[in-house]
Amino acid sequence: MARTTSSSTGGPSAPRNRTPQPLPRRRRTFGDFVKAFLAFVALAALVFGVPGALAIAVGWPLPGGMPSLDWLQQEITVGTFVNVLTVVVWLAWAQFTACVLVEVKAALSGVGMPGRIPGAGGSQLLARQLVAALLLVGATAASFAPGLSQFGQSLEGNQKPASAASAQQTPGGLFGDQAGGAANAVAEQAEQAADRAGSSAKDGDTKYYRIQPPEGRHHDSMWEIAERHLGDGRRYKEIYQLNKDREQPDGSRLSEASLIRPGWIMEMPADAHGGELVEMPDEAPKVSQDVKEQISDYAKSGDHQQGGGAQEQGGSGSGSGSGDRDTAHITIPEQRPSESGKGKQEAPVAGSGSESEGFSFGLPEALIGAPLLAAGLLGALGRRRRHALWQSAMGAVGGRRGMEPPTPTGGAADVQDALLVGADPEGVRLLDLSLRGLAASLAEESRALPTVYAAWLSNGDLHLQLAQPAGRPPAPWQLGQDQTFWMLARTDAERYEDVDTAAPYPGLVSLGTLDDSRLLLNLEAVPGVVSLSGREADRAAVFASVAAELATNGWSDRMTITLVGFGQDLTPLAPNRLRHLDDIEALIETMEAETRQRRGALGAAGHDSVLTGRTGPAQHTRWAPHLVLLAAEPEGDDAVKLAELAADASRLGIGYLVGTESGDLPGAAWEMEITPEGKLLAPLLGLELEAQALPEAQQRAVVELFVEADPGEDGTSGPGSGRTATTPPFLVDVTEQGRPAVYARLVGTYEIIGLETPDGERSPLMHEALALLLLHREGVHPRVLSSALWPRGVTEDVRDALIDRLREWLGTEPDGTPRLKADRSGRLTLAKSVVSDLDVLRSLYHEATQGRGANSRAVRGRMLTDALVLVRGPLLSDRPQGRYGWLTHEIIDAQLPLLVADIGLALSEFHLEKGRAEKAIEALNAALNSAPGDERLWNELLRATHAVGDPARLQQVAADLVARSGARGVPPRTEALLDELLPTWRSGLTAVS
Repeated sequence: MARTTSSSTGGPSAPRNRTPQPLPRRRRTFGDFVKAFLAFVALAALVFGVPGALAIAVGWPLPGGMPSLDWLQQEITVGTFVNVLTVVVWLAWAQFTACVLVEVKAALSGVGMPGRIPGAGGSQLLARQLVAALLLVGATAASFAPGLSQFGQSLEGNQKPASAASAQQTPGGLFGDQAGGAANAVAEQAEQAADRAGSSAKDGDTKYYRIQPPEGRHHDSMWEIAERHLGDGRRYKEIYQLNKDREQPDGSRLSEASLIRPGWIMEMPADAHGGELVEMPDEAPKVSQDVKEQISDYAKSGDHQQGGGAQEQGGSGSGSGSGDRDTAHITIPEQRPSESGKGKQEAPVAGSGSESEGFSFGLPEALIGAPLLAAGLLGALGRRRRHALWQSAMGAVGGRRGMEPPTPTGGAADVQDALLVGADPEGVRLLDLSLRGLAASLAEESRALPTVYAAWLSNGDLHLQLAQPAGRPPAPWQLGQDQTFWMLARTDAERYEDVDTAAPYPGLVSLGTLDDSRLLLNLEAVPGVVSLSGREADRAAVFASVAAELATNGWSDRMTITLVGFGQDLTPLAPNRLRHLDDIEALIETMEAETRQRRGALGAAGHDSVLTGRTGPAQHTRWAPHLVLLAAEPEGDDAVKLAELAADASRLGIGYLVGTESGDLPGAAWEMEITPEGKLLAPLLGLELEAQALPEAQQRAVVELFVEADPGEDGTSGPGSGRTATTPPFLVDVTEQGRPAVYARLVGTYEIIGLETPDGERSPLMHEALALLLLHREGVHPRVLSSALWPRGVTEDVRDALIDRLREWLGTEPDGTPRLKADRSGRLTLAKSVVSDLDVLRSLYHEATQGRGANSRAVRGRMLTDALVLVRGPLLSDRPQGRYGWLTHEIIDAQLPLLVADIGLALSEFHLEKGRAEKAIEALNAALNSAPGDERLWNELLRATHAVGDPARLQQVAADLVARSGARGVPPRTEALLDELLPTWRSGLTAVS
């Protein structure tokens, strides 16, 4: 990849000066000399003055010869205490002097990291600052570690913006001496600002850094290098881009920022500074000849090495690096150009309904920007509402009660609109098909599932990041930027079909976005605990988002999610998946038992991990993940026990996400932080994401939606709803005086009466917009309308233009009021003069059973008959393929058959009251055409046919019922009714059929 950098002599395309040159020296001020003199005095006093003062004032504190046993029995005097303290001071002096010698050696050599004196800590930091201040006025001071001279100065405008890169990589290793690093970073940034004010020619200089060998548990990392020498750890990406895929002295190449080796050479940006850099290898003091030659050879490898190295598959970089990992790393995949070759995105990552406007339009942006979470919640909410409808219908006697679910208001209405706008059900479907298809292909090849740390959704493509190389993936999957990435293009994913295999990676959950890519972390694959630090409210929002998506996602089968320390009870979202525990003690007791059980089960089955079990014959019944979300920080022994449990958890399919105040948690493999600005930071993973979160107010609103959708104890929807009859949200005048101005037929083929058909290609779009408005008489938010009509996104001006055309098409009332207007909340509503046959159908049934027909038999019969005549087929039966996708979010497909069944049952009851069995059968058959699976209709048809008194006809109805039931068999209640009405139905079915 070519790199352009501005220089003092050219524009952006001017070439970099890659010849090692000396750094221009900063002019020393009088203050520098004063500080250097004071540093000299301090060093002289501490190194030479302390031992001199001790020798004169106290003398040698230790005895001159071997003490006798009598010495131990002598009385302890003040002199004894003085001698003991003198020994302590001598030891402290010796340690400080060793620190000074080490720092002086490192400063004079110009290469390498200073040695670390055991237990020195602050003493070594003080020695480093004094030495740097002293050498600040020396001949080579420009390249040495900075001193105290710059503390307290302004650092604003000090950082150079990170260069744009097509891929963000991650630094590895652990942070070392944070106190010393922070002090160095502050001082170095201040000196850097002063140096930049000098000469613009410095921008073209080239400096090099040699990766230092590990010392104890401290490993050099690009983040620390950038923090020390560039003033900002996040600028490690610049170092990575300068050195990516260039051959190192040991023959390997840098392919990931997290995988660097001691002895490697890093070219540094022009503004790098600090005592560990080498600017002139040929003249650098105390640098071996080998190092000089290596740096010189490395300087000759330039931009010709920066081409497509990252796209090489099976290269030495990826292969050699994978074996050096001591922890799990995450890397963002390189962007794949779109098919047009212009890099245009196929769809916005932020959500299927995202728009270009930069303001909220009154809806919760957290859910709009979380398409997978929104799709899961919306799908689960729809299933809950359908279940409530059917459960209520099956419990009703003589008709349906509570046909309409409660209409959300206030915050719940806004959250529901945000779900409709943000949801990307197609993205969820493709993700699920892709993962299951991969598992099926690997099973056919008798290959195990690879361990996946993370998945990235980027420009419509799916990238899986593996824990280690696993060979070539099965087609149509391809290798990504290296051996640890498997990639599937969206066009290939769309060709997948449903396969009968278990979900391979159900623990994937969205954490946030980086540019145009969305990260899903595989919680059950993390080798240890994932810790999350930050403010309590911010952590709680991230935890709630993770819990809600895991509980409702569409790419998993079975799962257990244990929540501890959650303020909001999220159980209503998925009672079969979510469970709350009271405290950490209960969690540890539970997880110790489950860990033992899973280890034993894996051993008995002969599997080394749950991944091999998921591709075996018991894939659908075993090895479901158990994910623990602990919002409260464990302490003391509890934290240690949790770390011990998590050490082997990834093999067992158990994952731990734990909150922490301090950010220091035992056993934490990955450490993340949520900032008040909504950034999710993981410095050691090299991630800085826009976090996906679910704030407390939206948690309450989401839970409210699910609670209201739950069926009550009596079979009706909502808590405490009782068996009271409900009124439809919109009633029309069904008399002759209530003739509408615009009438749309939606039940069956789509027809509009009272309007001219719009001309041109916009006609289908306007018809679809009107249908959406007719199905939501409570109003439709403009963003909901635009996301329904343009699932891949649309600009605000296009949406507003459609609304204007729609308003003009619908016309105005006689008083001049437009038939399409906006209410106080901004939602679009239709005038009462614009109605649909569905509105009339609901109104007729309500009027027949609860209005005038309740007290007049003649009115009831006429209205029920008129209502059944309106049913001409399924809703919008002629809708074009590829449009009206928003209907998948609706429950009208469940409501309409139930409403038709209720009308048929009521009309059948009306006729049977007068002994008109044939009329009742006719009404029931008409209703069965639209609701063939309604058990109530079949039961009433059996009763009506039995009333006719023709056993052969009753036997034929029974045979049709059994044939429709298929492999599921006849429902128990219907079977009991057949035994009562036709005891010989089992033996006679074969003959009849």
